[in-house]
Amino acid sequence: MPAQPWPFPTLMVQGCTSDAGKSTVVAALCRLLADAGYRVAPFKPQNMALNSAVTEDGGEIGRAQALQAIAARVAPHTDMNPVLLKPSSDTGAQVIIHGKVRADMNARDYHQYKTTAMAAVLQSYQRLQAQYDVVMVEGAGSPAEINLRDRDIANMGFAEAVDCPVILVADIDKGGVFAHLVGTLDCLSDSERARVVGFVINKFRGDISLLQDGLDWLEAKTGKPVLAVLPMLHGLMLDAEDAVQSQQQRGDFNIVVPVLPRISNHTDFDALRAHPGVNLHFVGPDAPKPPADLVILPGSKNTRADLAFLQVQGWPQYLQRHLRYGGRVLGICGGYQMLGRHIHDPLGVEGAPGSSAGLGYLDIDTTLAADKTLTRREGRFVNADAAVSGYEIHMGVSHGPDCERPVFQLNDGSVDGAVSPDGAVMGSYLHGLFDHPQAGGALLQWAGMHHANGVDLSKLRDNSLNRLAASSQPLLDALQRLPAWSGA
Repeated sequence: MPAQPWPFPTLMVQGCTSDAGKSTVVAALCRLLADAGYRVAPFKPQNMALNSAVTEDGGEIGRAQALQAIAARVAPHTDMNPVLLKPSSDTGAQVIIHGKVRADMNARDYHQYKTTAMAAVLQSYQRLQAQYDVVMVEGAGSPAEINLRDRDIANMGFAEAVDCPVILVADIDKGGVFAHLVGTLDCLSDSERARVVGFVINKFRGDISLLQDGLDWLEAKTGKPVLAVLPMLHGLMLDAEDAVQSQQQRGDFNIVVPVLPRISNHTDFDALRAHPGVNLHFVGPDAPKPPADLVILPGSKNTRADLAFLQVQGWPQYLQRHLRYGGRVLGICGGYQMLGRHIHDPLGVEGAPGSSAGLGYLDIDTTLAADKTLTRREGRFVNADAAVSGYEIHMGVSHGPDCERPVFQLNDGSVDGAVSPDGAVMGSYLHGLFDHPQAGGALLQWAGMHHANGVDLSKLRDNSLNRLAASSQPLLDALQRLPAWSGA
């Protein structure tokens, strides 16, 4: 049981900018509150991200909310992220409501749809509120985006609708932290400003005594307390919401991943980033392509368009040379589809109806379908005594002779994936292949890394959440000292 009452049954974390630290602050507070005995659930009304996770109730939510659920020691659920937007172009996105695809919309149409989306948001929030002691809410972007205030469901629009307090986070590592906080506050209405109960300054490094004059000025200027100054933490292994994570030289086994314009679920590579024997290269547009032992084609939100990007960027010629010299190629989800003979889109699921010639390294054909497959999977690697667990998120079905050589035998009796006759090319619909240490080690051995062992990503993630929580204890203590919320 909790040692003392928590003053905020619902608390919202908003940021002055994107990547200010909203996701990590919510994750830290979820872990701290859960360990203190509270039943706590994360919640993000609206998320825009190409990294997603499959929940136990068979839906799809943003990866950050799945991570926050792990931090809270509860199972991820679609109510934790009732509206998920997955961009398919610069102006359009797939709209997912309560874990299921609702429609593809451009930005103008979605703006009109927000009233409907808000109803879904409030339904999910009310269900969580009835089940948990605390709902920890994460905002999106910044509440100071004036052009997005009308029909807002992601920041102050939600906070006003449910009358919850807000803490405002700013990233001092970006510079201009005091301007960010004061300027954001100044862009809010009187009622919105009244519900901000304090500030958090994130990613501080150095001597905190040198910051004190600024903190005093900020509190005097705004009348709001600085609740905590959180340190910059290096080496955390936490699932990224969207941005491709940087990598560092670790080992001498080289893995190359092209960064597609609509790359999705690149958290597939987190275990490889953490592997001490792997040197992981993300190769962006027009960047040189280094020699590799293994090339992995990642998932994509727009497979045919990203396949065209690969062709323009010279990847077919690179792969041909790579395979000729004994390299291995793995395709995951959309990358798997690209490795086949053709990708057919008769319904225009990803754009204009039509077909695209694939890279031709697997004897399969893929037809995109309107219904999205959302499934969690467990099974075994066919060619090794290794367990695998992962999840499928895709809108296509693949068939062909190479599917008769599957990669995984799944526990429900089905199979997944395809292998080329010479064994050098492999494709699978399963995301999270490297997260399980047995499967990760077996895949690396197939790729030519001798005596390879996988990385236990779940253990690394849990250790990182505990580090994050420990550094955020001062924030929890400061919040605990505030008076209980009685409304703005």
